[in-house]
Amino acid sequence: MTDLQTSATPEKSYSQNQLVRMRFFRHRGAIISMIVLGLVILLAFTSIGIGPLPGWWDKVPELQYPKIGDGAPTWEHPFGQDTGGKDYFALVMLGTQKSLIIAFGVGIISTLIGTLIGAVAGYFRGWLESLLMRTTDLLLVIPLLVLAAVLGKMASAWGIWGLTIMLGIVTWTGLARLVRGEMLSLRERDFVVAATAVGTSNGRIITKHILPNAIGTIIVSATLTISAAILLETSLSYLGYGVQAPDTSLGLLISTYETAFTTRPWLFWWPGLMILAIALTVNFIGDGLRDAFDPRQNRTKD
Repeated sequence: MTDLQTSATPEKSYSQNQLVRMRFFRHRGAIISMIVLGLVILLAFTSIGIGPLPGWWDKVPELQYPKIGDGAPTWEHPFGQDTGGKDYFALVMLGTQKSLIIAFGVGIISTLIGTLIGAVAGYFRGWLESLLMRTTDLLLVIPLLVLAAVLGKMASAWGIWGLTIMLGIVTWTGLARLVRGEMLSLRERDFVVAATAVGTSNGRIITKHILPNAIGTIIVSATLTISAAILLETSLSYLGYGVQAPDTSLGLLISTYETAFTTRPWLFWWPGLMILAIALTVNFIGDGLRDAFDPRQNRTKD
């Protein structure tokens, strides 16, 4: 009888990208939120179409239709009708489109500006860091809503794109400080010292060696910025400093029909529910990404 030989089975090794994906897909809240957000985006952009592309919904937000009763939700108008007879489902979908464009646009612009300023300040140090960080501190002490309201009112003539750019310009400060902190840590690592020793340019060191190692912080911050942006746009539009007619957004719809809250509450609740759904799902996705990129999350199974 042969002796039984036992050997330890080597643990399967995973790349960093595989670990990040596995940790993220373990986060049930993030996965459910990603599905819900995808459905909201799909519904908003396919129902009434966008630009020259038609949608499957047979009503458009600009036209007034024969009013049915007091405009309460019916089979023909599932979200009801506004005071003038417009189909409120079409209006809410149009407002959702605009709010999503603003939120994701602000997230992209803010991320680009914050990453650039934080990377330059953290890598080069010296007087350049002092100048950039003191500018960042100055913007941080000004209440964001006040600053965004002033700039948003100035950009109102440019439509939603002007508002998007202005909000992106004032929401990068938090990410800049985070990226600077990552830069201060990573610039002292051996691989950066080695790249410097062989004459690699500063731009290549930052883009090829340092930023890829800070990508987790950047992605998580960008996700949370999108969530904050849609709430900021809603607040500004509600106060009259954000999206202006004839454009629309979810915040502007709430502002326009706030007086109907007690008599026709569906005019208030539908855009409010869309705002809540977008903000919550983006936040949960951000939580899932944060856990996925956290190096302390070293397990791939529960």
